[in-house]
Parts: sequence; C-alpha cells; structure tokens
Amino acid sequence: MGSWRTKAGLVVLAALVVTALVSCSCSRRGDLEGDGRLRIVATIFPLYDFARAIGGESVSVQLLLPPGVEAHSFEPKPEDIVRVSKADLFVYTNAEMEPWGESLFRGVEGGKAPQRVEAGAGARYLDARGGDEPDAHGHSASHGRDPHIWLDIANAGIMVDNIAAAMAARAPAKRELFMANAAAYKKRLEELDSRFRNGLAVCRTREFIHGGHFAFAYLARRYNLTYLSAYGITADSEPSPRRMMELVRTVREHGLKAVFFEELLAPRVAETVAGETGAQLIRLHGIHNVSRQELDRGVTYLGLMEENLANLRKGLECR
Repeated sequence: MGSWRTKAGLVVLAALVVTALVSCSCSRRGDLEGDGRLRIVATIFPLYDFARAIGGESVSVQLLLPPGVEAHSFEPKPEDIVRVSKADLFVYTNAEMEPWGESLFRGVEGGKAPQRVEAGAGARYLDARGGDEPDAHGHSASHGRDPHIWLDIANAGIMVDNIAAAMAARAPAKRELFMANAAAYKKRLEELDSRFRNGLAVCRTREFIHGGHFAFAYLARRYNLTYLSAYGITADSEPSPRRMMELVRTVREHGLKAVFFEELLAPRVAETVAGETGAQLIRLHGIHNVSRQELDRGVTYLGLMEENLANLRKGLECR
C-alpha cells in the first residue's frame, strides 16, 4: 500500500489540471439527473452492483474502475475527477482499499462536492498482517485492516445498509423504494450465506491454497476454512522462494487436489505450484473488479459468489 502515497501527489496534480472543468460541471451537480435519477460513482464492482440493486431504475451508477483493471493497481486520471464531481454520491469501501480516494476527492472540493459514502463503516474487520509472509524473526511488516470486507457476506449486508441510507438521505422521496430494495437484497444475501454454510459443511479438506494475493481471509473465517496465499495483502507483492516451497509442501503433505487462482492477474504462481504437485487449477473470484466480457454479460456479486461456492466445493471435495 505504501506505493499509493507516492501516487497521491499525482492525483492532486491532476486535480489542478482539471479545476476549470470541475468548477463548470459542479454548477449543476446539486440537482438530480434530468430524469430524476440519483447520480452515483462507485469505486469497485461490489459497491457498483450493490448500488444498482438498491436503486434500480431510480439511480444512475458508474463504476470508477475501468473493466479489467485490478483495484490495487488503479491510478485515477483527470477524467475520473470530473466524473466524481458530477455525482451526487461517491461510494468507496474504506481508506485501505482506496488509499487514493482521499486525494481524488480533494480534487472536487471547493465546488459542490458529492457526498462521500464509506460503505465499509461499521463492518467487522480483520488485521491485514494475516496476509504477510513473516520475516526471519517471525514478524509481519504490514499494519492496518484487511480491506476485502465484501467477501464476508455479513459485511456485504452492512455495506448495503450504508449505501441505502445514504441514497435515502440524498433522495428522501425515494426512501421507501431504496429501503425495500435493500431489505430484499439482504434477504438474498442471507440465502446465499446459508448455501455457503450447507455447501461447505462436509468436505474432505477445509484447507485451500491460493496462488494470488491475500484476499480471501474473510471468506475463510466465515466458513471455518484454513487459507494460505502466495502474495501479501496487495497484488503487486512477490512471493519469496521460501513461500513457494511452503505452498508446494502443503499441497503435497495434505494431499490437496486443487490450487486456486484469481481473476485479472496472470496465474503464473498458481500454475507453478500446480505443475510441481499435479493439483488442478480452479478460479476463485475476489470480485474487486470484473473483465469487460463479464461486465457485458451482466455478472453480479451474487452470481460471482455462487461461482466461488461451486469452485470451492469442487476444490475442497465437498459432499
């Protein structure tokens, strides 16, 4: 995450470049869309999908991350500041997931800035140190919170509540609609949670090896799984030879039949471990963002989580 500090200055500089554009576009930002819809910019795919489900036809939701861009490597551009300046709500996860968000938002302050919505407020967080490979003394380098909270379905429900409350406050005439839609969506989350619990109740192993970055600790905790990843908390870290040997040894010693890889990143680490052990490669979707093809075919958070359940059942050999 430290690299984001060096990028923050670039975001501020970009903000200065587009100040004139922003000031012009902000003059009418306080009004809803001409068709009465609430304008929302959401940083990552889960928030985008939650907002669409809550608002339905009464909102216009834009995804800030371009399709196919990994969330941890995203760098806001001047046009992103303009897009945010035109929104009524700017929905983000937390300071750890979008450390560039504060600088981006500062670029639109001074005019009629959109309301900021921290969707992760009140969620149950895990320590980010679980994703770090210990040093020679057994210490982890990272501090703070693990940002991948949407992979705990209970946290997803909290995020839905936060987004719905902000939407209702900004457009009170639509409050009943937003709250009803949020309640219906949370019911679907509860049903999904039940399918996960039942589907992962009886498995040959409860341990899964992931050849990507440390993104699935929340999912593992919720369903009493043991999780080991190749990378640390960010996708731009690199596994050491010692970590690679540990992954290979674990797969062999525990007789694991699958190694999981993640979306949007080349699965070279997972492929290496699978090649050394004969394990099968299976995808596990972190849902940070989606590809252009996935977006075009209308994937959803619920649908991607269902795919994760099916793939976990296969990899863990569940009955």
